[in-house]
Amino acid sequence: MILLAVPLTAVSLAPVPARAWYHSETSILGDIARHYAMEHYEHRRSESGGYRSSEQSSRTVGYNPLPNPRITPGAINGAVTQADIDTTICVRGWTRTVRPPESYTEPLKRRLIRTYGYADHELRDYELDHLEPLELGGAPGSPKNLWPEPHVAQGGWGSRAKDRLENKLHYLVCSGRLSLAAARQMIATNWIAAFKRFIGPRP
Repeated sequence: MILLAVPLTAVSLAPVPARAWYHSETSILGDIARHYAMEHYEHRRSESGGYRSSEQSSRTVGYNPLPNPRITPGAINGAVTQADIDTTICVRGWTRTVRPPESYTEPLKRRLIRTYGYADHELRDYELDHLEPLELGGAPGSPKNLWPEPHVAQGGWGSRAKDRLENKLHYLVCSGRLSLAAARQMIATNWIAAFKRFIGPRP
């Protein structure tokens, strides 16, 4: 997750068909537009593990958007406390210094998909998400804090909505409007309830 970033869902750039990037009229403005669109596409693809077609989304649409608390109870980074948020989570780019590498997360993602009993084993349909997000000082590599969160689950809830909540709670904590402990407790207990309280009734 990116500190204080505008949620990707808020970007108004319309999807551009791949063919359009290569066959549109050649002009300076066209080149700039294609370059920006390609960068946007690659960023979204790298963040999500791949774009999802409606078929891919439908494979997880019936799944519970909340983690199983017996498997994923959540865990925090003991090095992050309310007293030091100004030198840790509230510093732009800090999460990059603690985020575990893909060489660790991808095998764990595969294993947790099996542990959760999901019939859909497509990695691109999930985000290996921190229940206690890194933006709130969640434990970076603890399997107790990581679960394969569907991009689209029951009710339309999923990883995109939780990302929005993480950004919101991070803002509230770093602006002094919400304590770190309260934010951690709410997102770990029921992140959908927290979303409805701070953002709105629907994802």
